[in-house]
Amino acid sequence: MPHRFFRLLTVIWVGSLLTIGYAVAPVLFTSLDSLMAGAVAAQLFRVEGVIGAVCGILLLGLANVLIRRGGDAYRRLRWLIAGMLVCVLVGYFALQPFMNAMRVAALEAGSDVRHSVYATRFGILHGVSSLFYLVESLLGIALVWKLPAGATM
Repeated sequence: MPHRFFRLLTVIWVGSLLTIGYAVAPVLFTSLDSLMAGAVAAQLFRVEGVIGAVCGILLLGLANVLIRRGGDAYRRLRWLIAGMLVCVLVGYFALQPFMNAMRVAALEAGSDVRHSVYATRFGILHGVSSLFYLVESLLGIALVWKLPAGATM
């Protein structure tokens, strides 16, 4: 049963990661004005960060349980999960708060962040954040790809 829960958490995390980042966010920016799209996307990425942190911690714990029960296939998966979790922690809980603070400061000054004194710093942070998101996505795809085919216990 733990291997099924492991798969479920993996699919929830990687599925939401790919859906929000590569389907929902682009649609937001083509459907709404950039200010509204950015605000909605920031909220969605915040939710995705929480999903990633919770799933990552639970998956690491489950991987350890499965390894103790003889599931050696889960040893290599721990590294992928750990890498994804680092990306979540850096991207969502280190970079996003700075980006949100710049967005709020620009709005309080009467402009959007793209036309403010924060534009360059925001762009750099956004690029770094996007890179972490891409790495997390690639690790997630690898995690799904390498999931054991069946119960290994």
